[in-house]
Amino acid sequence: MFEILFKYPVSLFHKGHFVFLTPWPLWLLGIAILGAAGLLFWHIRRNHGMLSGLRPLAIWLLETGLIALILFLLWHPALSIATLRPQQNVVAVLVDDSRSMAIADASGTRAAAARAVLEGGLMKALGDRFQVRLYRFGKEPERIQKADQLTASAPASRIGDSLERVLAESSSLPLGAMVLLSDGADNAGGIDRATIEAIRRQRIPIHTMGFGKEHPDRDIEIHDATVPARALPQSKLTALVALESHGFSGGKAKLTVRDNGKVLASRDVTLPSDGQLQTESLVFNCGEAGPKTLEIGVEPVSGEENALNNKVTRLVNVEARKPRILYLEGEPRWEYKFLRRALDDYPEIELASMLRTTQNKLYRQFPPSMGEKELEEGFPSKAEELFAFQGLIVGSVEANYFTPTQQQLIRDFVDRRGGGVLFLGGRATLSDGGYANSPLADLVPTKLPEAKGTFHRDFTGQELTPQGAQSTICRLDEDAARNLERWKKMPLMANYQDVGDEKPGAMVLLKSTPAGKRKENLLVTENYGRGRTAVLATAGTWRWKMWLDHNDKTHATFWQQMFRYLVNDTPGQVTAATPRPVLSDETRVPVRVEVRDKQYKPVTNAKVQARFLSPDGSSATVELAPQPLEEGVYSGEWTAEKPGSYVAEIIAGREQEEVGRDVLSFHREDGVAENFHTSQNRELLEKLSEQTGGRYYRPSEASKLANEISYSEAGITTRETRDLWDMPVIFLLALGMRATEWLLRRRWGVV
Repeated sequence: MFEILFKYPVSLFHKGHFVFLTPWPLWLLGIAILGAAGLLFWHIRRNHGMLSGLRPLAIWLLETGLIALILFLLWHPALSIATLRPQQNVVAVLVDDSRSMAIADASGTRAAAARAVLEGGLMKALGDRFQVRLYRFGKEPERIQKADQLTASAPASRIGDSLERVLAESSSLPLGAMVLLSDGADNAGGIDRATIEAIRRQRIPIHTMGFGKEHPDRDIEIHDATVPARALPQSKLTALVALESHGFSGGKAKLTVRDNGKVLASRDVTLPSDGQLQTESLVFNCGEAGPKTLEIGVEPVSGEENALNNKVTRLVNVEARKPRILYLEGEPRWEYKFLRRALDDYPEIELASMLRTTQNKLYRQFPPSMGEKELEEGFPSKAEELFAFQGLIVGSVEANYFTPTQQQLIRDFVDRRGGGVLFLGGRATLSDGGYANSPLADLVPTKLPEAKGTFHRDFTGQELTPQGAQSTICRLDEDAARNLERWKKMPLMANYQDVGDEKPGAMVLLKSTPAGKRKENLLVTENYGRGRTAVLATAGTWRWKMWLDHNDKTHATFWQQMFRYLVNDTPGQVTAATPRPVLSDETRVPVRVEVRDKQYKPVTNAKVQARFLSPDGSSATVELAPQPLEEGVYSGEWTAEKPGSYVAEIIAGREQEEVGRDVLSFHREDGVAENFHTSQNRELLEKLSEQTGGRYYRPSEASKLANEISYSEAGITTRETRDLWDMPVIFLLALGMRATEWLLRRRWGVV
């Protein structure tokens, strides 16, 4: 319709520049229009006859518009546009040859549809005007001569990488335009901005043609699954699973987590309306130490078109390390005794406790790995001493018990070292211990009241909040409904403390529910700097152990999960990471390493090496380079040549001293990427063409592509003009104004 009214396709108006071909100056057109309008106004005012009110004004506007249109056409309006010179430019045609193009839609496979377009006249039409280079691409482009060389068998598609390669290959050629035939299923996560900018700088338009349905009829697809990269043995972990479904609205699907075929957790989920992305959580126990290759997904549902996109692989490194927690308690109390007992059957965490028995005397209970002489002077006053721990618990201790240096040290322990700190309730701590007016108040995840008397020796229950129901700290049962019921049946605690409202960004996991009084925050957590903090506003969880059956593990389970929360994410001096622990049809492994000294300050002069161990037993060592804009950060890249599981040992040192080491696991799997996102990604194709000055076409519009591809500012071009005076819309506009005037005059009886 647009082309019928305006004579030319819309792309020509987008790329062309509006010009007047008459030699007369533009200001003369303005004067002529104003002069004609003035004469018409004078004429209608003197000869309005039976017209009154606003009617003469309406007639004047219509006649002025018609005269202005005629004068506008006398200035000969046109479009100036750059066009490619015939037979002097190259056009690159890239055809997606990945496995997703072999998917059969209503009229056959996508690859067959692409071949039909190429052989049905597009290649001939382009060849008559340009030098055509035909490519097929998967992970990288390959030059071919004929469309029958397309096989739709490449294990992955990298649109951005392929465009970059073709641009580089054609850098010395007059490349006028690129044509991309694809379903848009890019396995690299999209086309990065750098590639788009490189294309735009060369003014090369990319015209895209999409194949395949824009969404399946009946399918469930896992978009992503997120699990912690590291964990301690027997940790409860939460898998966040994002999935999308079509054709199963309101139906049920079973979400599962498996380890080597063994089901770790499962639950039924209700599928939402078509195309709506939903996120579900699933709690599971990671088991004993060792690398875990987890399979997360939904069970296939009857009638699904593609069951291969129902599951993804994720890695969790269950570490055999034994992190330490320092527990400082200000007075002998039941909470101290039962808190230590919670680790009796969990040796994976070491608890070093210091109990103040008198004002100047501490009773120390250290694990065997610590020496008798350690911390003889009391609570650490040096960074090297405190930073040797991964977690810290502060019991009923006044704020002024710590020196200003120690208070700053505790803050640095969380902020710089990345440790976890838990503040317990008690009669001599928090607001009653002067914390509200001390530097330690910044670490408490609530706004502490400044008043005293906040510790109440009254029985209280505890209530699980919605955020607490999602937290692994409060997961007494892996089933959400049973977990809620267990919390409702928990014994009362004998005391609680008012700790004020939570700070912005903090999460309230438990509320205390004293009879006849308002609910108070009981367990609150927040992230702080590189670490995390929590407050448990009671000294009475020991009653859970005393009042439940002696075989009940509720008390121990809660505290073990709290201990793991404090230490699990505490980094070592050397911390390695890779953005994609699972490589789906990908070989590049970027590695980022952060190196810190014993005071956890960035080390800028370290020598960092990564030793990669391949599935076949071979190894390779890569030297990592410092990042100029990030102190203490080193990075590098390695290529995983074969599928399988890999282990990288990172070693950092300076001079003759080893700073530390870390272990990184990742997994490469082939033939997987093309199972996902198999629908046509029209949004990506349209965005690519729009940002580069091209246009998106349907296969049925191939003839338009052949005609419009000449409009380009790349390559060898010439300027052409296209007349606008004879557009049908101009005639219709003039006719419309004249007919409107006649109809108005007839209605008003002055024809």
